[in-house]
Amino acid sequence: MSDLIESNPDILGGKPIIKGTRIPVALIYELIGLNYTIEEIKAEYPHLDHDIILKILELGFDALKNLSQVNMDELFSKKVH
Repeated sequence: MSDLIESNPDILGGKPIIKGTRIPVALIYELIGLNYTIEEIKAEYPHLDHDIILKILELGFDALKNLSQVNMDELFSKKVH
């Protein structure tokens, strides 16, 4: 995936996590969505570096930009051959 994110079927059922932790990437996005600051996230997870949190957010922002024009309902309804 990246140098920051990994997926292992033996950890959290294979959900993407921050490498070297058991912290799901989605949790960081959820906390930001709940208006947590980066400092508040660091207080909850002191072993996370400020730069790692920022990089995770940058990756999410890039994904959001790339997916913003995609009709997800249409994409998911297409049959896989």
